[in-house]
Amino acid sequence: MHKLLKDHQAGDHKMSDPRKNPEQPVTACLLSAAFFGALGSSFIYGYNLSVVNAPSLYIKAFYNKTWIERYGEPLAAETATLLWSVTVSIFSIGGLLGALSVSVIIKVLGRKGTLLLNNIFALIAVLLLTLGETAKSFEMLIIGRLIMGVDSGIALSALPMYLGEITPRHVRGSIGQFNSILICLGVFTGQVLGLPELLGQETSWSYLFSFLALPAILQLCVLPFLPESPRYLLIEKKDEAGAERAFQRFLGKKDVSQELEEVHAEARAQDNLHTASVLQLLRNPAVRWQLITIIISMACYQLCGLNAIWYYTNGILQEAGFAENIIPYITLSTGAIETLAAIISGLVIERIGRKPLLIFGFSSMAVFFSLLTVFLNFQDSLSWMPYLSYICILAVIASFCSGPGGIPFVLTGELFEQSYRPAAFMIAGIVNWLCNFAVGLLFPFIQETLQAFTFLVFVVFCVLGSIFLYVVLPETKNKTFMDISQSFVKINKIPVPSPGHEMELTCKPAMNGKVQDVVKMENSF
Repeated sequence: MHKLLKDHQAGDHKMSDPRKNPEQPVTACLLSAAFFGALGSSFIYGYNLSVVNAPSLYIKAFYNKTWIERYGEPLAAETATLLWSVTVSIFSIGGLLGALSVSVIIKVLGRKGTLLLNNIFALIAVLLLTLGETAKSFEMLIIGRLIMGVDSGIALSALPMYLGEITPRHVRGSIGQFNSILICLGVFTGQVLGLPELLGQETSWSYLFSFLALPAILQLCVLPFLPESPRYLLIEKKDEAGAERAFQRFLGKKDVSQELEEVHAEARAQDNLHTASVLQLLRNPAVRWQLITIIISMACYQLCGLNAIWYYTNGILQEAGFAENIIPYITLSTGAIETLAAIISGLVIERIGRKPLLIFGFSSMAVFFSLLTVFLNFQDSLSWMPYLSYICILAVIASFCSGPGGIPFVLTGELFEQSYRPAAFMIAGIVNWLCNFAVGLLFPFIQETLQAFTFLVFVVFCVLGSIFLYVVLPETKNKTFMDISQSFVKINKIPVPSPGHEMELTCKPAMNGKVQDVVKMENSF
């Protein structure tokens, strides 16, 4: 019996050894799912991060004009500031609401179904944002931003989960980086369309929001014809035939028995556990350090200081002597650098790995933030210092997008097996949006107090994040979800279900009590 168990475990290990699996080419079906899934999700989120910057003066003027028409007097300065602050920050509140609801929606509709439903939120928000000026209602703009936040909160959980589950492990990181690439592309597109020659004008700013209907409609047209996540179909819906067809289309081959067996093994290892709740995830010591790792990674994603960079960019360019009318064109370089760095990260992630890119990204940000602090303090002393400051800004952006800008979402899908994944994404989303809101709320006060030394606060978060990831995070590239779970056994001090436990589950009906005791004894070592 001992030999039988060892042979079974050795066979299971052999099946999960990446070197034994020939790497399949990436199929058009998989690329389409990644691109159009991210286009109607991540792209919309990125676009909304930058779209309100260019027309901000026109939107404030619209608020004032509407107030005068209603109440016969101009908008008070304090009220104007409050309305604009609510317009900007309510996006984060909507994101938090979306993150809180995503696990329930995913359980009912699946990964693909959730992405499709999410387009309804996007289109409703587009109508409110576009027609607000015509209807002379700034409330419509605020509600539209709230609903667009809900859309983004759902998207940033559902999309990485979908991409992680449909992708072969040898390209899981690269396909997962579509999320980051399309976020950056959305930011860049918002910057370009906001130029005065395009839609950044007093007569056309509302069309900046109309543009968001295009990616949502494109996703609605394409995604219904692509398969659902085969892992969701097999483990949660018990639809083996549907899972087999999905694997065949995504992988471009007929024989997907090995992939199906891998998913079956994962299901057996979880003892056929149904989708876990957030409370179950928080209470389970076998996934404690996976959860801590995701919380730290997602908190650092927001607290590393990238959002603070935008506050300084225009001022630094003005100090460098650039004319105010050409500064919007120069700042396009930030969006271009973001997109380029994200693409390069997607190309090298399977060679370099998740852990080195994350640590390199946060460490580089700490270095360039430190240099930027020095340069800002000498900004008025030397005429060429603002140029160095702007180079540091570009370097910080590139460092962020090389790893920290996308890999935390990839890791959230990789560090948890099927039953815990929706709850893990819900917690990651809550941390993400709460930290986003905290930065937006507290940064003006930090900046007012510390002035040019503001970035040293973010240096601390970048350094601490790098140290934590170096000590705790195992490399996950080219590993199955079960292999990754096994990597945390030592630090959790409570083993996750092992292949030996799978053997117990498989053999229970046919084994007598003594044999079951032997199997259980094997699990204790």
